[in-house]
Amino acid sequence: MSDTATSAAPRILLDKVWAGSLVSAGEGGPDLLYVDLHLVHEVTSAQAFEGLRAAGRSLRRPDLTIATVDHNVPTTDRSLPVLDLVARRQMDALRQNSERFGVRLLDVDDRRQGVVHVIGPELGLTRPGMVIVLAAKVAESPGAPPDATALRV
Repeated sequence: MSDTATSAAPRILLDKVWAGSLVSAGEGGPDLLYVDLHLVHEVTSAQAFEGLRAAGRSLRRPDLTIATVDHNVPTTDRSLPVLDLVARRQMDALRQNSERFGVRLLDVDDRRQGVVHVIGPELGLTRPGMVIVLAAKVAESPGAPPDATALRV
């Protein structure tokens, strides 16, 4: 019997990660995947937290969610107040939501704070084969290792 007859067909990295993270195959709908890491920032997270609040839900694994202020962080003296009202509200909302939902927040005074797409590898959070969720327009590259696969969801 040949090796090819007894072994599974070769699979690409995406197929391997998908199969290893599949919680439930969606019959006629989307698959449910286990998420290894969820990165959030102040611009897009408020809507998600509001959805949880409205549904009366908590985060299933707050320990796998990292929040950072990113888009609205001043490039000048961070000890000064943020003058842009929308930016300040977004940052305050992330602080409040992080506290309410038990999410680790990397705020402006935290030396680990940084660009949400970059902090993953900088802090040793991202590794090959992980399913990482990041709500952003350029989510295909959340600081992913070179051999990681990212999908826009």
